[in-house]
Amino acid sequence: MTESNMSLNTKKQLPCPVADKCGGCHLLHLSYAEQLKLKEKRLHELCGKFGKFEPIIGMEQSYYYRNKVHAAFGEDRKHNIISGIYEESTHRIVPVDSCLLENQKADAIIVSIRKLMKSFKMRPYNERSGYGLLRHVLVRTGYFTGQIMVVLVLTSPILPSKNNFVKALLKEHPEITTIVVNVNNRFTSMVLGDKEQVIYGKGYIEDELLGKTFRISSKSFYQVNPIQTQTLYGKAMEFAGLTGKEVVLDAYCGTGTIGLIASDNAKEVIGVELNKAAVQDARTNAKRNQVKNISFYEKDAGEFMVQLASQGGKVDVVIMDPPRAGSDEAFLSSLVTLSPKKIVYISCNPETLARDLKYLTKKGYRMKKGVGVDMFPWTNSIEAVCFLEK
Repeated sequence: MTESNMSLNTKKQLPCPVADKCGGCHLLHLSYAEQLKLKEKRLHELCGKFGKFEPIIGMEQSYYYRNKVHAAFGEDRKHNIISGIYEESTHRIVPVDSCLLENQKADAIIVSIRKLMKSFKMRPYNERSGYGLLRHVLVRTGYFTGQIMVVLVLTSPILPSKNNFVKALLKEHPEITTIVVNVNNRFTSMVLGDKEQVIYGKGYIEDELLGKTFRISSKSFYQVNPIQTQTLYGKAMEFAGLTGKEVVLDAYCGTGTIGLIASDNAKEVIGVELNKAAVQDARTNAKRNQVKNISFYEKDAGEFMVQLASQGGKVDVVIMDPPRAGSDEAFLSSLVTLSPKKIVYISCNPETLARDLKYLTKKGYRMKKGVGVDMFPWTNSIEAVCFLEK
């Protein structure tokens, strides 16, 4: 069989008809077991020299895991309304009714909205002309609570026949608990705008994670794979080995998920985050869970650590969960200055993890153990937790 025939044969066997156009599932041609082996090998190649990794933790059910689903709306050449996923590295919409990675209920709601648009004479936004009302739909689901938020991203704050539209959508999907109109009238690739109006329900949903309840608004950062998030954070807590006597710093704390989970077994938790809205969410989440031994600061984590060290502040454990770019040298230098006994590093990019481990292991830390957690089956992404000790 020639290489082109093999490629053609592989394409025919893919379980998704738009896999080639969408580009979201890079590993759809492999079995799930093969994907895990590939990811584990990559993690070992990049980071294995720093310490031993436990076997990668995969999922029992590797489909339909995304609790946050975004659909772009537009028109085809015949001016029919379409909704779906942007083709990789473009703004061309690949029409999709159901995706193997996305929550099935969320996908069904998006299809219903598309059908309702016709009867309500609602036009999708056209990027070229700038006309049209509906740009995007975002659906967020609480995996453990069953709560569902629908965010309609419009070019105008006025949704014609708003009450009737809400009524019609709820008739199709009574399980929806809140509907929000988000206004984005700028020429931008950003999905959400700044202004919002709640048109049904509370304007947020809640979900549970390792015994804690978290409020999720349209813009809140919340991990998209709820099952594996429990595994990932559970491993982070296991590695931290908290006894109730430690002062813990949660750097890049976001909405406070990791810090609040750590609070049960720590003397005190300090959360640091630069994003103002995330810090507000974190404080709300602390009140919601009646956690008293945690405080949140809206500040650059690196600057905060230097300040803390200069004032003679002591931290026993630092839990860090940086963005894909990893930590910059200023942050890592601040971390070394603060000199915690333990570091728990949660990473979503093995390349930057390897770079940061190289720095830390040269500055008096040793990686004791690590583990890969497959947060994004069928994609190239690899998540990992590493434990370092002085």
